[in-house]
Amino acid sequence: MSRLGTWVPAGPEERLDRMESLAAIRQLPYRYALGLDSRDMDALVDLFVPDVRVGKDRAGRAALRDWFVQVMRGPRSSIHFIGNHIVDFDDADHAHGVVYCRDELERVESGEWEIGTIQYWDRYVRVDGEWCFAQRKFHRWYLVDALTRPSHGAGVNTGSDPLPAGQLPEALPTWEPFWSSAGAE
Repeated sequence: MSRLGTWVPAGPEERLDRMESLAAIRQLPYRYALGLDSRDMDALVDLFVPDVRVGKDRAGRAALRDWFVQVMRGPRSSIHFIGNHIVDFDDADHAHGVVYCRDELERVESGEWEIGTIQYWDRYVRVDGEWCFAQRKFHRWYLVDALTRPSHGAGVNTGSDPLPAGQLPEALPTWEPFWSSAGAE
């Protein structure tokens, strides 16, 4: 396994394709952030596969657009700053990754400006030559008013953020094993 995942290209053409694919995949989170922050819902949903799952019983970009419109009417303004982005290729047309994000949300109703940290766990697939999100799982360390000192899990799944989130760092699969074996060494 290489540092770019389990798939190893067979020759120069596949290696070049993987490099171009990596560049295309890395654009997805940046364009996602711009779509959210500019409220360009059409550009945002075009980043996803046409048959994207939306909740338990809906699918498709139109359903996703409806969902994003509803969610993004909560904060008046938002800023999503993309940081680290790790991409692992499963094969030439499938990859997965982790994206770090610092977000800020203007809450007019409460007079607060919230800040938070997010990790997205993504799956990517190439559809008709274009890389798309197949799935994004949302995890958070915290979401608090900018004047509040963050603490572990502060604001996660408490109501100000309409998105249910996995709690970080506990959601990381290596977290609990590290701490449970720390005393054994």
